Amino acid sequence: MRLEGKTAIVTGGAAGIGRAAAILFARQGAQVVIGDVDSEGGEETVNIISQQGGKAAFFRTDISDSIQVKNLIENAADTYGQLNILFNNAGIGSPNVKSMDLEEKDWDRVIDVNLKGVFLGMKYAVPELIKAGSGSIINTSSLLGLKGQKYLAPYNASKAGVILLTKNAALEYGKYNIRVNAIAPGVIDTNIINGWKNDERKWPVISKANALGRIGTPEEVAAAVLFLASDESSFITGATLSVDGGGLTY
Repeated sequence: MRLEGKTAIVTGGAAGIGRAAAILFARQGAQVVIGDVDSEGGEETVNIISQQGGKAAFFRTDISDSIQVKNLIENAADTYGQLNILFNNAGIGSPNVKSMDLEEKDWDRVIDVNLKGVFLGMKYAVPELIKAGSGSIINTSSLLGLKGQKYLAPYNASKAGVILLTKNAALEYGKYNIRVNAIAPGVIDTNIINGWKNDERKWPVISKANALGRIGTPEEVAAAVLFLASDESSFITGATLSVDGGGLTY
């Protein structure tokens, strides 16, 4: 049990990578608290974990809202007595338009969720991790936080921001034995790529645009997150781990 006795928060745990990570964390002994705007999906994840003999709780949370994030962190600490791991995973896609044709409200929404949401999670989690004497934070960036792609400016910008925010936090809180790392998934089989799947012209190319020639699964990303959450990565902080099938090198 690589996370025995630890408490982990997973935002965006109602589906996709977040759900896969929450289930894997619980299998490895963690008590898991899920935050998501999707109450039905969040409760379903809790039920899956419970049926497998794990411990989990769900709190509806919009990660762009400071009060809701603060409440999520406090509820996790109150429910299980401490906080040890934060997987800042919740995020959204962006409109597929040219940068300067983007509506300001759409820019603000993507930045609020994908970047501000990560900031808020760390802001309120760090004091609890300091109380616990150590901790691991994993932030979800993206392959598209490391390379540009036409028509996805706010998504690119938000995910690139996550990488530098991760490095800043790692530098600032390493003295408290808090490690802060990011993951950069490539094309993973989650709801966020449904629009791409429906594009009969582009999908055959997108689905094979990496060294392995296939898309990844949420479970494959979750395995990387587990490594960063566990003591096996005890001397790794400020890093961004690409989980992209070689997409960055393609």
